[in-house]
Amino acid sequence: MKTERNILIAFILNLAFSLFEFVGGFFTGSVAIVSDAVHDIGDAASIGASYFLEKKSRQKPDEHYTYGYARYSVIGSVLTTLILLVGSVLVIYNAIMRIINPTPINYDGMILFAIIGALVNFLAAFFTREGDSLNQKAVNLHMLEDVLGWIVVLVGAIVMRFTDISIIDPLMSIGVAVFIFINAIRNLKEAIDLFLEKTPHGIEIAELCEHLTHIEGVQDVHHIHVWSMDGHNNYATLHVVADGDAHHIKEAVREELAEHGITHATLELEAPGEHCHEETCNPQIHEGGHGHHHHHHGHHHHH
Repeated sequence: MKTERNILIAFILNLAFSLFEFVGGFFTGSVAIVSDAVHDIGDAASIGASYFLEKKSRQKPDEHYTYGYARYSVIGSVLTTLILLVGSVLVIYNAIMRIINPTPINYDGMILFAIIGALVNFLAAFFTREGDSLNQKAVNLHMLEDVLGWIVVLVGAIVMRFTDISIIDPLMSIGVAVFIFINAIRNLKEAIDLFLEKTPHGIEIAELCEHLTHIEGVQDVHHIHVWSMDGHNNYATLHVVADGDAHHIKEAVREELAEHGITHATLELEAPGEHCHEETCNPQIHEGGHGHHHHHHGHHHHH
């Protein structure tokens, strides 16, 4: 449960720190610090959600959720992302208001806060760096952003301290917010792809079919569906037209699928010439019946 403990540590650090930041933002009059605080509250909330959902996502499959609960962690990722989108828009609005009517800023206080901020977030990033679920990636991304955000604030504060150009503060704040916004949209797209059962990143169906048809005894592969539960548990269902030892062919097909990162597969074996009963025969993959090798001769792929 390493991931969970790490997420909890990150949550506590972030929550405590974002409250500290709000105080700091009001105390120094810096909108960049307040914007980082908004961002961190968003992080804390999303990390909290991630924590419970990540726990839930580890539950074993049961009769209600036959695929298990892996997608709960994806929901965590979506919630996180939505919070960040709203947060970044609010920050941009505040910064623009600040450009319109500037207020004095306490630069020394700002420099101090930025140093503390960078350190705290660096520690949080350090604790959450291992873990490969989409959720953990979302959490990790925040941490790195926070460190970057603070370094930007620090540099900006030092420059303002010596030049007194206070518009730098809202501009930095907008920069950080835009960066958060773009990354959040990217994360959201990844999560939506999972819910829409898009073929997982890095799996080429056509190439996979070609590899499968090179297995001895396999004449054709069709009705192939590949999807992912949570970004790293990949599933497939497929029909295999085969003449030969069924057991051997199944093993070989499963091995090939595993090499492509597909861990759970359901195969339907058909005899050559058997009529396929499914209406939705997949035309772009299943090219004209059994003549599947005809355009592949010559270049056999061996791993």
